[in-house]
Formats: sequence, C-alpha cells, structure tokens
Amino acid sequence: MTILNIETSTSACSAAITIDGVEVASVEKLAEANHASDLPVFVQQLLQEAHKNNWHLDAVALSQGPGSYTGLRIGASLAKGLCYGLNIPLIPIDTLQLLCAALQLENIPNNALLCPMLDARRMEVYTAFYLQGDKSFEPKSEVQAKIVDNQSFAEELDMYPIYFFGNGADKCQMVIQHTNAHFVANVIPQAKYMGYLAEMQHKVLDVKQMAYYEPFYLKEFVAAPSHIKGLK
Repeated sequence: MTILNIETSTSACSAAITIDGVEVASVEKLAEANHASDLPVFVQQLLQEAHKNNWHLDAVALSQGPGSYTGLRIGASLAKGLCYGLNIPLIPIDTLQLLCAALQLENIPNNALLCPMLDARRMEVYTAFYLQGDKSFEPKSEVQAKIVDNQSFAEELDMYPIYFFGNGADKCQMVIQHTNAHFVANVIPQAKYMGYLAEMQHKVLDVKQMAYYEPFYLKEFVAAPSHIKGLK
C-alpha cells in the first residue's frame, strides 16, 4: 500500500511516502517551520517523486492531533483536498501514538509505560499512557490536557518505569523527580514514522469521510483578546 503521510502538529513540518509501511521518500523541516508555505512545497516534491517512480497513491495519512491548532488545521485542509482530488481515503493517526513510533528506543522494559507529551503552553501538556507492543502501542489511558506539578503521575511512577518524551516533556523534567521517571530528549513526531501505523489503521477500516473530518484539537481554540484601541 502506497501512502502519502503528513505531519503538522508541532513547530516541525514533514511529509513522506511509505510503501507497505516503509519510508521511500520524505521531506522535513524540524524547527520553526511555516506550515502554510512549507507543506504544499513538500507535498508537491513528493508527488513529483511518486510520478517519476510510478508510485500510485492509495491513501493519505494525517497526524490528527492533539497539537498546534493552526498546524493541524493546515495539514487537514491540504490532506482533505488531496483525498477529494485523487478519490482516495484519509487515514487519521493519533499524534501521541506517532510520538511513540518516533521514540526508537531499544531495551525498554516490558512493564514500562510510554508517556508522550505535547506542549500545551505553560505547565500544561497533552498526554496519555501507552504500552509498547510489536510495532504497535496500546493505549492505557485517555488522551488528556494535564497541568503538570510535582505530584503528577506519582501513583503510576510508584508502580512502573515511565518514559517521558516529546516537546512537552522538557519542562516537566524540572518538577517530576522520581527514580522511575526517564526522560528522552529530541523525540519529534515525523511523517516518516507514520507508515506502519497508517497500514494498521487502514486494516481496521479506520478511515474518515472527508466531509465530516475534523482534527483532534482536544481543547477548543480561544482567540486572545485584542489590544488594539477600538477593537473588542
């Protein structure tokens, strides 16, 4: 199965083509990307590569969130347009599961919990617990927006080793002090890691009707009040 994968949930931006779960081409900007201008260029480059190699796209996979409201919206708009134009399905991928796929760590204890974290500003993160299986990640809690303090995850840490990672984990390292807490730096959700997850989603028929698809924002977007005189 040939899939175009798109990831725009953080300040990074990436796109990749995978065939049977294996990356064959990718383009990425891992810091301070401008999603609105970078993503269309990345996708165009990959479509040209697909045409040159006679790869026929079967689906578009999209990192669905949680994450940056603006990034998710841009990714969803482009992905839906491609799916409409090519008449192929859209496969949504949980961004926290994608972070687990990007962890790329060996020798994780069988009883360890994976705790991907996406920054939600101040001391708040989007997070959930997962167990690592054979190329898969079993959710062990609901995705939530959580304010982190020195008592966060205390009960779980007393029972399990927990691996924290993602762009929300750095700020938590200062307040979570426990021998079972392990922090892994520089783990970024990237499109090149989406292929296998997308294949699994497609096998269980977890594809979306484009007309009704919305990214998983988790929290509603609230615009900041204007500070311009005369505007409310």
